[in-house]
Amino acid sequence: MRYTLRQLEIFVAISRLDSVSRASELLHLSQSATSTSLGELERQFGLQLFDRIGKSLSINESGKKLLPKAIELLDRAKEIESELSGLAGLGEINIGATLTIGNYLTNLLVAKFLQTYPGSNIKLQVQNTKTIIQKIINNELDLGMIEGDCDHPDIEVKPWIADELAIFSAPDHPLAKEKNINIDELYKHAWVLREKGSGTRETFDRVFAKNQKNMTIRLELEHTEAIKRAVESGIGIGCVSRLALKDEFKRGNLVALDVKNIKLDRYFYFLWPKSKYQANGIKQFLIMCNDMTAGLERSDQINLPIGI
Repeated sequence: MRYTLRQLEIFVAISRLDSVSRASELLHLSQSATSTSLGELERQFGLQLFDRIGKSLSINESGKKLLPKAIELLDRAKEIESELSGLAGLGEINIGATLTIGNYLTNLLVAKFLQTYPGSNIKLQVQNTKTIIQKIINNELDLGMIEGDCDHPDIEVKPWIADELAIFSAPDHPLAKEKNINIDELYKHAWVLREKGSGTRETFDRVFAKNQKNMTIRLELEHTEAIKRAVESGIGIGCVSRLALKDEFKRGNLVALDVKNIKLDRYFYFLWPKSKYQANGIKQFLIMCNDMTAGLERSDQINLPIGI
């Protein structure tokens, strides 16, 4: 072959980081060695993979066409290396999960996976839906697990399990003991919500879009736990997944409001790049995910350890 796996590894690193210096740090190479390797790869095939503007690099159309194939080949090479080394694990997996999934489900799945395949290595990022989708597009993740919608043409989307948001309050809130609360009544009270870009906020905005300008949003927070604590302290009413509220509803320090004629249903989804080779580690992780939810209709039916 006229190229090496190391050359492809350097090309992928530069593509992801948009920087020769940062790629050289990641790969523990000198900056000159990194630049030389990329230059040799381009000269060998008489093409340019990056546009050079001053000292900065920007991947061009040729580079974009090569990138997913290079990533796939490197993933396969890592899998072969693991097989040849006789490792018990399934290599390295990069997973991105949104906050509800990441904080309440993925942490349990990762722990079980690493116990089952002790030679494996998982890198888990917990961020909002918008960020996870962008990282999948950039081929920075092998698998995404999100609670919002995605219709990008380069991303494979598979539903996992249904989820439902609950509108909730502190037990001493004026609405806590009301029955069949009308949606108009909700606009009279302050809210504590997730930030824009999250799957939870996306679902909420879809339901309340028509009159949201009349809504008092007192706080926007990036973490579900922070929202629960703010609502518990009486700052306002909230809206997050029932999965995240199981313990609080059992203990009674938060209560679900009895709101009529509002549907806050959605799905949890798996995402991966359509062009990306799905290594055996990802396949086994997906099997474990589906085993967790087998026979269940909704996420809050999953049996979680106390305190999760």
